[in-house]
Order: sequence, then structure tokens, then C-alpha cells
Amino acid sequence: MKKILLFIAAMLMLPMAYAAPEFQEGVNYDVVKPTGTAKPEVMEFFSYFCPHCYQFEPISAELQKSLPAGTAFKKNPVNFLGREMGPELQRAYAVANLLEVEPKITPVMFDQIHAKRQPPQSRDDVKALFVDNGVKAEDFDGAVDSFAVSGLVAQYDRNTENFQIRGVPAFLINGKYLVKIESISSQDQFNRLVNFLLTKKD
Repeated sequence: MKKILLFIAAMLMLPMAYAAPEFQEGVNYDVVKPTGTAKPEVMEFFSYFCPHCYQFEPISAELQKSLPAGTAFKKNPVNFLGREMGPELQRAYAVANLLEVEPKITPVMFDQIHAKRQPPQSRDDVKALFVDNGVKAEDFDGAVDSFAVSGLVAQYDRNTENFQIRGVPAFLINGKYLVKIESISSQDQFNRLVNFLLTKKD
């Protein structure tokens, strides 16, 4: 009797053992590098000119709340949208970071482009948005072409090229796994996928 019970228990567990994993390479994510970062991190590639990035802002904010303690969240602006203003707004993000006003500037920039439909047409327009939101004109001028901001911009471009980012929004996990956004159907699934990749060992 005991052997029969063990056999039945083993048979009941078989479907669980052979069930397809919830997230699969090539379906939910791609492996873009053979090795990952030493510490857990999420990097979001985006552009202020991207309407999907604008729509993804609240989703990204919810994702950040679900991340394990100690996980770095980084944003990497790309320059391939917005024509000649693409690189200018990429630089604007770097300026906002350097001046520690990014949480204030990013919503304003997205709103200006996608809600008000009045995208900046020049650096002066970008500067005016910073000034209107509490940044001193001289602080903007001192930062925009600085060595520090130019270094950040160069790093953004290296990341975009190294990981062959051709569309945004894109989420890179641990410098190794690129989320396939089209496979995601809910906030909960997105959060679970990112957290799964953060702890993935192979």
C-alpha cells in the first residue's frame, strides 16, 4: 500500500516537473551578453520623443517599487529619435542628472512633447523648461557643455551601441537579459519577469 501511495504521489508531481517555465528565452527575454553585471541592476533605454516611453512612465515607476532592495535602476536616453533634437534632449537628461533635478524635469519634458504637443525646437527652448522649473539659467549654461555631461552622453551612446538598442522603451536586466516588451500583458507579469531575471544565475 505504501508503495502504491508513493507511486501515485510521484505521478501527481510529474506534470509540475515537466510544466514549461513561466518565462522563456526567446519568448520573454533575449540573452544579449554572455556575462552580467556584478550587482543587480535594471537599465531602461528611452527617449523623450518616444510616445511608448511616455506611456511606460507609470509602468516603470511601479516596476521600481517591486525591485529587491539593493537593485540599481538606471535610465539611458538614446539619441536616434527626434532628429537634430534627439541628441539635444539626451544631453538635457544628462544635465538634469548632474544638477539633481531629473525627477522634476523628466515629467515636464514628456508632458511638453506628448500632452502639450510643443516639443523643444532648440537648446534655448530646453533651457527655458529648466528655468521654468527652478533651475538657474547660469547653472544650466555651466552644465550643458561641461566635461561631466559630455562624459555621461558618451556613456549613454556606448550603452546603446554595445547592447544594440534599436527601439525604445527597452529594459536590460543585469547587463545580460533584454526584456521582450511585446510578450508582456500586465504590470504584474512585467514585475515578475524582471525580478525573475534579476535572480537568474545562468
